[in-house]
Amino acid sequence: MHMKSLFISYRRILFLMLAGLSAPGIWAQKGPLASPDGKVVFGLQLNDNGSPAYRLTYEKKAVLLSSSLGVDGWADGLDLKDTRSVRNNTDWKPVYGERSVIRDHYNARIYTFGKKEVPSQQLQIEVRAYNEGLAFRYLFKDSFPDKRLRIEKDLTTFQLPEGTLAWFAGRAQAAYQLLPLNKWPGEAERPLTLQLRNGLYAALAGAGVVDYCRTKFVLDARKPNTIACAMFDAVERSIPFSTPWRMILLAEKPGALLENNDLFLNLNPPNEIANTSWIRPGKVMREITLSTSGAKKLVDFAVKRHLQYIHFDAGWYGHEYDSAADASRVNVDPLRNPVNELNMEDVIRYARQRGIGVFLYVNQIALAKQLDQLLPLYHQWGIAGIKFGFVNVGSYRWTRWLHEAVKKCARYQLMVDIHDEYRPTGFSRTYPNLLTQEGVRGNEEMPDATNNTILPFTRFLCGPADYTICYYHRPELKPSLAKTQNARVLKTTSAHQIALSVVYYSPLQFMYWYDRPEDSRDEPELEFFDRVPTVWDDTRVLDGAIGQYVTVARRSKKDWFVGSITNNDARKLRISCSFLPPGKKYRAKIYYDDPASPVRTRVSIKQVVVDAASVIDTPLPASGGQAIWLQPVK
Repeated sequence: MHMKSLFISYRRILFLMLAGLSAPGIWAQKGPLASPDGKVVFGLQLNDNGSPAYRLTYEKKAVLLSSSLGVDGWADGLDLKDTRSVRNNTDWKPVYGERSVIRDHYNARIYTFGKKEVPSQQLQIEVRAYNEGLAFRYLFKDSFPDKRLRIEKDLTTFQLPEGTLAWFAGRAQAAYQLLPLNKWPGEAERPLTLQLRNGLYAALAGAGVVDYCRTKFVLDARKPNTIACAMFDAVERSIPFSTPWRMILLAEKPGALLENNDLFLNLNPPNEIANTSWIRPGKVMREITLSTSGAKKLVDFAVKRHLQYIHFDAGWYGHEYDSAADASRVNVDPLRNPVNELNMEDVIRYARQRGIGVFLYVNQIALAKQLDQLLPLYHQWGIAGIKFGFVNVGSYRWTRWLHEAVKKCARYQLMVDIHDEYRPTGFSRTYPNLLTQEGVRGNEEMPDATNNTILPFTRFLCGPADYTICYYHRPELKPSLAKTQNARVLKTTSAHQIALSVVYYSPLQFMYWYDRPEDSRDEPELEFFDRVPTVWDDTRVLDGAIGQYVTVARRSKKDWFVGSITNNDARKLRISCSFLPPGKKYRAKIYYDDPASPVRTRVSIKQVVVDAASVIDTPLPASGGQAIWLQPVK
């Protein structure tokens, strides 16, 4: 062999070894699959017993060692029949988002397997390698005699290198723990963010979970350092069909995971709503009194403070857990308002005259019983949207029901906010009337600042979260709270809450949670809440460390908004303005915690002129934050 050819062959073998693709077995045709930038490398192996396995590397560093593929009935005894390669490099514009243009760029391969015993029955595994990570799913074609397939177990595993740590949460609204891959206290929520000993960060998740059940993550009892899939229940589908996507986000810095989260949307079908002019993201505040006078006062406050919506919470149609409660008529729960004086028609008319929309809360009990009756009625009333409460999540049946309910809402031009344990998997691309959802440990639990610095790198990876930003709910501003036993009070500073309106993305952003219009004294810093948008043209994570701090910059037209928060510890940050276009100056209004401020919320405001070369020193007190509004200097 020629020396040059020998050298090239040696380099090829070395590359395969580094990529972890040199284990025994039959490797799939055409060798490894690489992302467009060549950093993400996937290899598929068919072992001697006909069971498919895969490995994954990033920049030649091991991410996943030999891991299993398949579902029950398709775990072994397979022959590789064919492979087909696909490339895609397109841009698309969402109705709204964290950026106005999204790139969908990947190299893909579709592997077709046949059963050795029944060659006519086939399984396809579609794999996409993105610069941002990897995604794959299982597809079943028309070769089955009864045209139906039942799946009870997802046999996909993720074998991580020794020393990997996981940010574990057992349910959607639980606090996070950083745990090794052993002795977990149950199933882990998705996305599951991982810290690898080699310095990489990864997140395991699912996309397109619409006509399927929820799948969480568990430790594989048979193999150390290995994560397995835990389906909520069995799924039975007509063939042809495909499973949801399994995905692995990859990054060298934790902030890049959040910047890369368009992958969830890219793995869902395009928008199905032809006319989206009625879908209007915005800021909203809930009406607590459930009275006509209280609602009109809130409408006036919404106009003054540049909110777009008010929201009637639980109790407007009776006790939400009363199976006899009728959500088609107003019947205020006497525990919320004994007088029962709420003229919904009058409030809606008053709100619409002042440019304010109305959302209604409806519990799952009424939704399941009355949905088809309620939607045309609410459309007739002029309601802007519905907040689904305490929905059933997880099972195949209720996952299907929930997404069908969102589709039905679209027919009546109703926007949706799903509360409680539901977590998104990218469905808002297909039905953008689903603006946001909870599935987060937010201000209903009044978490500490450390919790808040974990969320951008975990929960917010999969999409918007309705965190319910609060402002005045602290004893020094509401003396009655000091006398209330077990009162829920803010554990962060005022500037921390202001910064959350930028750090946390939610097209429908609840503001002033637990607050009332009379709590406000028109503090100067409320200007930031007035002006901050809820959707963006660009998003950058400038810096961050999971559970310690984060700084996020977002652009709306020509203005930039920046939010920084720290955990329970004080720290000093330096914010580089290099995200600004070169050669242009901006006036930066900085809203910061200041114990010497004469304002009762202890927030001060200062202004400086900056450009792309500027660095803003940012001292943050314990549990503190800072917000910046940057406008071009004319």
